[in-house]
Amino acid sequence: MKNNKNSPNYTSAYCLLLDAIWNLWPEVKFGLIELLDDGFFCDLDISKINISEKDFPKIEKLMTKLQSDKDKSLADISLAEAKGLLSKQKQDYLLESLEDKQDSDLKLYRHQDFEAIIFSQETKLQSDFVFKIVKIGGAYWLNKADQAQLQRLQVVVFAKQKQLDAYLKKQSETAMLDHRQIGKDQNLFMFSDLVGSGLPLWLEDGATLRRQLENFIVDEEIKRGYKHVMTPDIASLKLYETSGHYPYYKDDMYAPIDIDGKKFMLRPMTCPHHFQIYNNDLRSYRELPIRYAELAKLYRYEQSGELSGLTRVRSFTLADAHIFCRPDQVNDEIEGALQLIEDVASVFKLVKNKDYFYRLSLGDKDNKDKYYDDAKAWSEAESKLRSVLKARKDKFTEVSGEAAFYGPKIDVQMFNNNGKEETAFTVQYDFVMPKRFKLTYKDADQKTQEAVAIHRSSIGAIERIIAFLIEFYKGR
Repeated sequence: MKNNKNSPNYTSAYCLLLDAIWNLWPEVKFGLIELLDDGFFCDLDISKINISEKDFPKIEKLMTKLQSDKDKSLADISLAEAKGLLSKQKQDYLLESLEDKQDSDLKLYRHQDFEAIIFSQETKLQSDFVFKIVKIGGAYWLNKADQAQLQRLQVVVFAKQKQLDAYLKKQSETAMLDHRQIGKDQNLFMFSDLVGSGLPLWLEDGATLRRQLENFIVDEEIKRGYKHVMTPDIASLKLYETSGHYPYYKDDMYAPIDIDGKKFMLRPMTCPHHFQIYNNDLRSYRELPIRYAELAKLYRYEQSGELSGLTRVRSFTLADAHIFCRPDQVNDEIEGALQLIEDVASVFKLVKNKDYFYRLSLGDKDNKDKYYDDAKAWSEAESKLRSVLKARKDKFTEVSGEAAFYGPKIDVQMFNNNGKEETAFTVQYDFVMPKRFKLTYKDADQKTQEAVAIHRSSIGAIERIIAFLIEFYKGR
């Protein structure tokens, strides 16, 4: 864990937290740490003990006491020594995390009779900083749902008290404008532990609000030549095995359901369903483009630590569409999809390059596990999307490793109330599914040609856009 030259030593703060937690709960097993812009979070496993906000003051009090104690140091330790110490301490998670570490990553923190392994390049501990524990949540080990669930403590660290005070003041003000608080105050939506985490319940006014959005976008899409269809919320597992979403997105999908000896799944996306509709008839080049749209109810198994109001849920409705076209129609169709997004954004009074911006999300041709292996197809698809953005004279950033496994995409990015960047809408170029589902048409010479599939969302998930608009308009 490295610090920039303008930040306090987060490694020092992390050492204090480990030391304090170990003193209070000696049976603790430590997970991993992740550095944030203004601090870090640390995962913990404390048998039969759930840390709550009422524990924060005693943890912070002990951290402050330890901070003033000069009897602490950070020294190099070899990989073999680290494994031996962690094995002796029964720190199973940290021991597992050493598998891909090098000796140069390892430091040993010593304070009295407490010793901890730190993954850091830092060599010196500091004491001239301030800190505060701000949040407790949950997270699976290695972010995998089949692993143990740990507790996640978030700590902010600043060089000066006035910086911490400013941060806390801003957080307090931000909380009042959070869509979760406004939604509760205005009786728009709710959550129920009995129903389940990440499954929103829409109250009368909230249902009216989303119905207006849904009616608006359906009417707008029909005006632009989209054919609205309806498909089921459940499908055979074989459908997603054919598409490749299973096992690519296996960890984000609900477990298969056994019905009469056959496996079915709650759908996490609609594209395979729309492909079946396309293949319901023989297609001619004269018919293309064909644009299928749907307000589709989708289900994704988001990690509990990632759930956040309406912006990250397990059940949501996506204003989804799939365009089937000839290669010579691709640029016009992508342009049309982007124009629809911009026209909708203007209705919401969102300004391009101010309230939202474009990101060209590319694949990683060296990552064969995550992305379909066809370097030529990737290059051609990325060039297509880039050329459309350039022809429109749009400003955009390029980010590697953010594409879908079946092709690159243009993402419409926004910042939420907390300043976190989110993908709101997207336009994706797909060169994989037409092969897997044999999406073809007859050309003018009656020869069979492969169609191009374009995935796009006009206003994204209804839940997410409502969360954004609530915060954008501050509940008005």
